Amino acid sequence: MDAQLKKGLLEICVLTAIRGEESYGYKIISDLAPYIEISESTLYPILKRLESSGAVTIRSEAYNGRLRKYFKITRLGLSKIDEFIDGMQEFKKISDYIIGGGNV
Repeated sequence: MDAQLKKGLLEICVLTAIRGEESYGYKIISDLAPYIEISESTLYPILKRLESSGAVTIRSEAYNGRLRKYFKITRLGLSKIDEFIDGMQEFKKISDYIIGGGNV
């Protein structure tokens, strides 16, 4: 899969993983594991980019003697998911065309 496409998909997957409630790194990775492979070294730069763009907020809380970062989606993050879903409608038409060999 193209690296840029996968990068965009990973961002949307991460946003979707925290859509219902705030979460932390290990849980996000666990929630995504059945659908897409993502490591900590990939996840945290994505979360940092999403925070910088205003799509998520971060708070820290003590847990078992360590600080755990919790990530929460913002309205902008929800909008990014909605934009992705809208774009997927067009992508589906294009992929159907390609898969069908130009005959849809």
